[in-house]
Amino acid sequence: MSTPDPTSAASQVGESPRTSHIVAWAAWDWGSSAFNAVVTTFVFTVWLTGSSFAETGADVEAAKALHSQWLGWGLAIAGVLVAVLAPALGTLADAAGRRKPLLGIASGVVALCVLAMWFVTPTPGAMASNVLLGITLLAVGTVFFEIGSVAYNALLVQITTPRTIGRVSGIGWGSGYVGGIVLLLVLFVGFINPDVGWFGVTSADGLNIRVSMLVAGLWALVFSLPVLLVVPDRAGVAPRRIGMVEAYRSIGRHIASLWRTRRATLKFLIASAVFRDGLAGVFTFGGVLAAGSFGFTSQEVILFAIAANVVAGAATISVGWLDDRFGPRRVVTSSLVVLVIAGSAVFALHSYGKPVFWVFGLALSACVGPAQSASRGLLARLSDPGRETEMFGLYATTGRAATFIAPAAFSVAISIGGEQYWGILGVVAVLALGLALFVPVRFPRGLGVDGRADVASLVAVP
Repeated sequence: MSTPDPTSAASQVGESPRTSHIVAWAAWDWGSSAFNAVVTTFVFTVWLTGSSFAETGADVEAAKALHSQWLGWGLAIAGVLVAVLAPALGTLADAAGRRKPLLGIASGVVALCVLAMWFVTPTPGAMASNVLLGITLLAVGTVFFEIGSVAYNALLVQITTPRTIGRVSGIGWGSGYVGGIVLLLVLFVGFINPDVGWFGVTSADGLNIRVSMLVAGLWALVFSLPVLLVVPDRAGVAPRRIGMVEAYRSIGRHIASLWRTRRATLKFLIASAVFRDGLAGVFTFGGVLAAGSFGFTSQEVILFAIAANVVAGAATISVGWLDDRFGPRRVVTSSLVVLVIAGSAVFALHSYGKPVFWVFGLALSACVGPAQSASRGLLARLSDPGRETEMFGLYATTGRAATFIAPAAFSVAISIGGEQYWGILGVVAVLALGLALFVPVRFPRGLGVDGRADVASLVAVP
């Protein structure tokens, strides 16, 4: 087992976190709810894979299952692209000592993709092509969202200290859930629920959903600005100019070094890649399953989404303190155990309908955020100063190299079972595999992975 690097991010005290920096940083998570909650989980994908895009006279259930499979494969392709691009772009950002340009460009593209979803319409005779357009926009948005997340996550080390990484990460992730609640309420009250919404918007031609995408795109754009304007862009090392080829070479050397001296970090990257893909699958396909397999109306999906975000936000923010106290290892492990049990219960008891999805769906929601936040904080503790963006690029790459697993498992499970609810088993299998890979990993002492008592003697950084 390797010993902690005395220059690692988790061994540094640095200056005290500034509230303004934390608030500005967390605003990006708040704004990301437009993509995560509204587009990917509870509104756009539910609409896209629902009965609205079944041609007249077609088998509605077969169309929903087919479009759900297309959604899974589209997200799988996006994952491959992220796996190829994220580490190199992270390395380039670290080399230049500037992370915010990457974050700004990626955030802008995501917002444009969401705004462009206005053009996805349930037009008779062109249902399939419109579904493919929507999935393409979602896939492109997913690629740039993940690339932006690489730079955003790297800034976590910059605005916090080893003793507060867990709670600050939890505040950010929790802000995303709270932002999701607010935005979903606005869209539900203003456009989705009423027969005639604000400004005379109705459901004809999916106008209420398409207008919601315009609002969501603007939401994402506006709340991406504070971190770009307030949080400073500090270089961890002297800026240097390198190209893409050299960036990949640098990554190779870094991985080789990790293999020789800090193998636990590599094992964590692999394990987290698998379980994070399962976590993403819970929310990506949650709304789709609620509507397609448990009979939720679009209004009920939104109400469940609001409740799920309330539970997830409260759990993530509160568990952030437990992360700092007891360590991210325990948070991740316990969350995954509950997720596997609750997901299995949703599948086994699906015949009991909506009550089962409400009970166990909220249990799933309470664990996804804490596991994601603790995983992010764990890697921040393991990162070398000046290479945080590269490390989070590897985090994204290993994660997105595995991103095809949950969507593919979801689609394959549906193919095997012949009904949409079988997709639950695919996601549960991915979570269980991630848990099995994570539990045996043994981290170096002194990095805070096992809580407050594990934080080594800290040396102030000028």
